[in-house]
Amino acid sequence: MIFVVIFDGVTMEDQKIINFLNDSIYNLDKNLSSYSQIFDNRDMYYELRGHIDDFLNGYVENRFITLAGLRGVGKTTILFQIYNYLINDKKIPKEQVLYLSADDLNSFLGIDIYETINIFLENFHNTRPYGLDKEIFILIDEAHFDKKWSLAGKVFYDKSMKIFFIFTGSSALNFEVNVDAVRRIKKERIFPLSFQEYNKLKNKIPYVLNYKKTINDLIFKNEGIEIAKKLENEMIMDSFNHNIDIKEQWNNYLLVGGFPFGLSLNKKDVYERTFDFVNRIMFKDVLSLNSFNGKTISVISQIITYIALQNPEGTSADKLSGILSKPKKTIQDILNTLEKTHLFFSVKPYGGLKQIKKPWEYYFLSPSIMAALRYRFGNFNQRDNSFLGVLAETYVASYLFKVKEEENYYFNLYYDPRKNGVDFLLDTWDNIIPVEVVYGKKDKKQIKLAINHYKSPYGIIISNTTSKIHQEDNIIYIPLSSLP
Repeated sequence: MIFVVIFDGVTMEDQKIINFLNDSIYNLDKNLSSYSQIFDNRDMYYELRGHIDDFLNGYVENRFITLAGLRGVGKTTILFQIYNYLINDKKIPKEQVLYLSADDLNSFLGIDIYETINIFLENFHNTRPYGLDKEIFILIDEAHFDKKWSLAGKVFYDKSMKIFFIFTGSSALNFEVNVDAVRRIKKERIFPLSFQEYNKLKNKIPYVLNYKKTINDLIFKNEGIEIAKKLENEMIMDSFNHNIDIKEQWNNYLLVGGFPFGLSLNKKDVYERTFDFVNRIMFKDVLSLNSFNGKTISVISQIITYIALQNPEGTSADKLSGILSKPKKTIQDILNTLEKTHLFFSVKPYGGLKQIKKPWEYYFLSPSIMAALRYRFGNFNQRDNSFLGVLAETYVASYLFKVKEEENYYFNLYYDPRKNGVDFLLDTWDNIIPVEVVYGKKDKKQIKLAINHYKSPYGIIISNTTSKIHQEDNIIYIPLSSLP
């Protein structure tokens, strides 16, 4: 028999939760000095702030927001910056803003988001959701540690138009959405830093207006090359005016600049921090998404290490099963789960209208991850062009993946399975656009062969030896450092 002691109608268990909430509400600002001012605000901060302003102005549709992204991209920092904006800029009373970590709720209190919010409303606002007469902001970090997070959000969304939610979590967050909650959610995604965003945060170089769209139109439509040249020149001049060597910054970005913490730490500390969050992905995120047993962790680690130490090439569950002496199904489940976390993503071979039985290629979401893992396990030489070339190819792959996930460009990303084929093929439905990534000296033979083979109207070479954007015949040349 379990005895529960009650004080003034509140159980000891509830009192423990109330104490936790009290600390979260009134002491959170002590953390702001260490989080919210580490670096300037990322673009996503302004996106979320816009949703908040709309809500405070009476627009109540986009008040259930998910922010999904890989560990290390700055989701927690952005939540604290949003908290700071609410408290200090919008003058929202502290008791109307609640920050919670679902990991903490699960690990230390053993309760879920739904129960916690009910206790918060009852004990701090003396009401139920239906009775709310003031705006409440609830910021939930690492929501994926509560399997019913989206159902909780859906219930409170339906019960009150006064509650504004932001749920952050791993990139798999949007795979876990309750069916009934789908139409209510405004999905936002955050990725590692682009080179343009890195320069803005680290070197205070402002964005060139419409630069990203112009470059993407050039890549996917072969439109606007003269505008692209003009805007690229503006970007170069901005760097010059800030006394920034753009090629030097590009090399630094390639090695350590993919994540906000890389803006201020030295290389060794960046790599240790990166390795730590890869471990957290293995030990926490992966296990929250799939019921792997403890023994599988070593297999997950071996797969990540294998992919990090190989140059981009086809890797299949069959191949890894043979190398690691593990069942193919286990290997495939691990690969699929790691893709859900966005630690890496796959690029399939192009087969046209037919299925092609060739392995998939895997790329890390940022070259900084691959650099950190190679630094840890060997095969790291930042003066070796072949090593830098692998990082550059990873960056281009991740850039194209991000465009596909975020932008309004309809295409599929493949690799060229032919012998000596180009690195990537963009299937835009109308055409196949070959893309070759070059680090160091290399002729244009491969891109020409690909253009002829796939009857492409043009091809693209993205290179570190190209000084500026230009076009020669049907080949567009783009410097690696000119990708947005």
